[in-house]
Amino acid sequence: MAKATALVPANDILEKPFADLLGERYLAYALSTITSRSLPDVRDGLKPVHRRLMHAMNELGLEPNLPPKKSARVVGDVIGKFHPHGDVAVYEALVRLAQDFSVRYPLISGQGNFGNVDGDNAAAMRYTEAKLTDVAQALLQGMNENAVDFRATYDGDGNEPVVLPAAFPNLLANGASGIAVGMATSIPPHNISEICDALRYLITTPNVGFDKLLSFMPGPDFPTGGVIVEPAASIKEAYKTGRGSIRMRAVWEMEEQARGTWQIIIKEIPYQVPKGRLIEKIAELITNKKVPLLDDIRDESSDDIRIVLVPKSKNVEPNVLMESLFRTCELETRFSINMNVLDANGIPRVMNLRELLQSFLDHRQQVLIRRSKFRLDKIEARLELLAGYLIAYLNLDKVIKIIRENDEPKPILIKTFKLTDNQADAILNMRLRSLRKLEEMEIKGEEKSLSAEKAGLKKLLADEKLRWQHIDGEIAGIKERFGKKAGDKRRTKFETAPEIADVPIEAMIEREAISIFLSAKGWVRAMRGHNIDAKTLQYKEGDEHALMLQAETTDKILLFASNGRFYTLGGDKLPRGRGYGEPVRLMLDLPNDADILALAVYNPEHKYLVASNEGRGFIVKAEDVLAQTKNGKVILNVEAPERAVAYCEVQGDTVAVIGTNRKLLLFPIEEVPEMARGKGVILQKYKDGGLSDVATFTYKDGLNCTNNGRNYAFTDLKEWRGERAQAGRLPPQGFPRSNRFKD
Repeated sequence: MAKATALVPANDILEKPFADLLGERYLAYALSTITSRSLPDVRDGLKPVHRRLMHAMNELGLEPNLPPKKSARVVGDVIGKFHPHGDVAVYEALVRLAQDFSVRYPLISGQGNFGNVDGDNAAAMRYTEAKLTDVAQALLQGMNENAVDFRATYDGDGNEPVVLPAAFPNLLANGASGIAVGMATSIPPHNISEICDALRYLITTPNVGFDKLLSFMPGPDFPTGGVIVEPAASIKEAYKTGRGSIRMRAVWEMEEQARGTWQIIIKEIPYQVPKGRLIEKIAELITNKKVPLLDDIRDESSDDIRIVLVPKSKNVEPNVLMESLFRTCELETRFSINMNVLDANGIPRVMNLRELLQSFLDHRQQVLIRRSKFRLDKIEARLELLAGYLIAYLNLDKVIKIIRENDEPKPILIKTFKLTDNQADAILNMRLRSLRKLEEMEIKGEEKSLSAEKAGLKKLLADEKLRWQHIDGEIAGIKERFGKKAGDKRRTKFETAPEIADVPIEAMIEREAISIFLSAKGWVRAMRGHNIDAKTLQYKEGDEHALMLQAETTDKILLFASNGRFYTLGGDKLPRGRGYGEPVRLMLDLPNDADILALAVYNPEHKYLVASNEGRGFIVKAEDVLAQTKNGKVILNVEAPERAVAYCEVQGDTVAVIGTNRKLLLFPIEEVPEMARGKGVILQKYKDGGLSDVATFTYKDGLNCTNNGRNYAFTDLKEWRGERAQAGRLPPQGFPRSNRFKD
């Protein structure tokens, strides 16, 4: 039996707080995610996985004019040599670079099923083939000319480029998106001709203003086209700060048919919206009657997108129908702009448009210098050899004699003709068939040509202005090669969208009369029609009817609760049918200790009087109580045990207040202030008890009350008329015993 090895205690154990260790390791992970996965480099616009794909395919010789190879072969090389991650992620990156609806200028030419705009996935990598495109070749131009630095791969078995030479402005042309730890990036694609125009102007005017810059680049140019409806001022602010958003819409047209009928044809959809999912969403809206003006949707797409929308009536306004769809589905979307990139030093930061363009130009300047120096070194080495060849031709017989008579002719050649090592090696390695008289003339011609090129390169390296002129010519060539002259036109247009207020709400919700019922325990339901008798409804055991409101499905329903908050629900969102309904607390963030006191149909011209049990209250406008979230909107400030207990719509010129002590007080409505939020003022004082109910009415018309279903009118009210904050007196004979104006 083998003897167990004794455990030797480590001598380098470092005792540190767990929080510090965890923080250090999480920071290392975060930095790795930011710099090695999610953010693109500002110079070539590529993330590491994309750059490694380009490099691996370049090493495989997958040039545009050569046959493609299996995608599995490419992915295998990438994960085996450069990218120590899963093959699925690498293949997904490869697929995206080949999809002309995902990237504006594809870097990979794919053969086989690479997915489609419907949202279908690509075939497995064993079934597809890939090679580089001309755009990718432009990114790789100069890789073998010391244009960029290389670093060791993850296993130290090879080298990979830190960045690509990038003669093509890929970052802005194709955009980028990614989510790192604590930061993200989202850069839209642009038109290459516009980018080149902006770059060329920036070379001559480094401090160009954003107004001038946007005259060349007015906005993104998405692969799927569409229409940008974002105001120019917002686009400018996004490009100026590096953050913002772009609102874009589908392109549509009305197609007339027989007998005055028509249909709408969707020709282009917003960027990154799967067509299949979009059609499913619109079909769901039709089924749920969310767009009652629309009758049907059909997909008649082939190579081009053609989505047919059939209206319910030929009398429908096409613009109204489309505006309703823009508000309810992905025919209108927003593209978030966050130009967060790694700068030339590998530091993540948000850049504006001018900084992105300038960073590309600075990179091209460095690439030009490095390539020029590399070429200069090659020329000098060649000129050295050519000088040796000429010496050999001038002394050919003597050279041959030295070679024939000496076992080690190299040192003798160097000493006799004052040659360098390289020259002597070149002469000794020269083939016999090169020893013809014509070769001497060719060498002299080559020497002359290389000498002229050498002088030009030295002049280029010494003069920055000449280098910028050279870069300007390169950019002009990129524009001619990939831009308008190559048939590439702007796909995304600019338009001005109508204001949302111009679209009636009826265009999105089918108008229908409903009666809303709320039970004492907070169960709400809506039933069709206004002729519903509450007595015919059934409630859960121990529950009963509390509130009723007649409204329409297009209305916004206001709910005032005992916690002083107003909540808002859409009339179309309420549960329908003759069942028990649903708890209102499932639709609103209503605390368990709060109850709904009142229901009302929202009307921006209305005002409401709200009050607490301590007798404090004020008047608030309806537009100030409209809530946008489930959490509601605080209007009446109450602190436990104080609660909101009363609410009424403001009508007339007089306020009536009744307390739990059965004291009634009337006073002019002008004495109650109008506020948006607060505790209010004292409406009535109490020795015992508190406020029970409030009402407003026109004094000359009298005060109307209901008691056990019977209506009572009180007209002689002089005894109860006073000033705000008085105690009041007992109400007239016949006033409801519930101390409520309406029981």
